[in-house]
Amino acid sequence: MTEAYDVRESIGFIGLGIMGAPMVANLVRSGHPVVVYDRNREAVDRVVGHGAVSTGSSREVAQQSELTITMLPDSPQVLEVMSDVLEEASPGQLLIDMSTIAPSVSRELATRAAEKDVQMLDAPVSGGDVGAREGTLSIMVGGSEAAYQRALPLFQVMGSTITRVGEAGAGQVVKACNQVVVALVIEAVSEALVLGSKAGVSPEMIIRVLSGGLAANRVMELRGRNFLEHDFTPGFKVDLHHKDLGIALQTARSCGVVLPASAAVDQMLESLRLAGHGGEDHSALLRVVEELSRHVIGTGATPVQA
Repeated sequence: MTEAYDVRESIGFIGLGIMGAPMVANLVRSGHPVVVYDRNREAVDRVVGHGAVSTGSSREVAQQSELTITMLPDSPQVLEVMSDVLEEASPGQLLIDMSTIAPSVSRELATRAAEKDVQMLDAPVSGGDVGAREGTLSIMVGGSEAAYQRALPLFQVMGSTITRVGEAGAGQVVKACNQVVVALVIEAVSEALVLGSKAGVSPEMIIRVLSGGLAANRVMELRGRNFLEHDFTPGFKVDLHHKDLGIALQTARSCGVVLPASAAVDQMLESLRLAGHGGEDHSALLRVVEELSRHVIGTGATPVQA
């Protein structure tokens, strides 16, 4: 029999960026008490406006929470913050890392947590800023079944597809797989748009037709306007997707898996970063294909050097 938990356990949330802030807003809106911390004071003030309570440090979040969630950029930040949290964590607390980090780091943290009789889940997400705002994220969870059941009421507020995929680190493995597919689809859509546009067909028509057949995908559904309008306001930054593909490639190397297309897109993302576009949305991969093809979709113009 699965142990029942109070779904109104006190929640701490650390990391209030593009994804974290709307996730907190959804938790507060659903009636959960949430204390928060972020080094960016403006980000804290925004979620306090939704009803969250501010604290002064990661350690204070852990002291005031039964469940602590992190949503941070990369492995070093998660290691730093979780080390502080574990210093303050009491037996029986639950830590949930929803960042995208290396599976090996998730496993290391789970081992350290278990030594203190603290539960831990790695629960990275997919769905971008839109999914975070709408509470429709896909959440892939690694960790024990008991910890998963305890966290499930919270996951159901933040996401619509929630799956326990295995033990510690498994969530991060599946997220790496997810990021491979998303990156390659964005690049493929970019190629299709540039090919069709330079051959004389409107990009709008290409997206409309492809969206009704086997080539239909969520990238065109959620980022179609970004491609067509060259609006690369970040929903998920090039810098972060480049980091994620690095995790996928590192994991592949450790497992003896060949990812040739992922390696090529990783280099395309690196070229964007070197050109100063790392803060743009990952749909800016279109820029690279346009530059290589000397064609800006929908205009016929020769692109400015990326």
